[in-house]
Amino acid sequence: MRLIRLVLALIVLAVGALWALQGLGLVKGSFMTGQTQWLYVGVVTMLAGVVGLRWANRSRT
Repeated sequence: MRLIRLVLALIVLAVGALWALQGLGLVKGSFMTGQTQWLYVGVVTMLAGVVGLRWANRSRT
């Protein structure tokens, strides 16, 4: 189960990074390219991914 949570958190983090890079205009070829709102959506999604990683890696004591 921990592996599934870890993989899902990494996917969320990667999608957020992609959206943020598209919002900055660094990744071309999408309607999101250069749209500032996607930078913000990407950053929030990346933060959710980081929280998910911490949740997946928390110790069970």
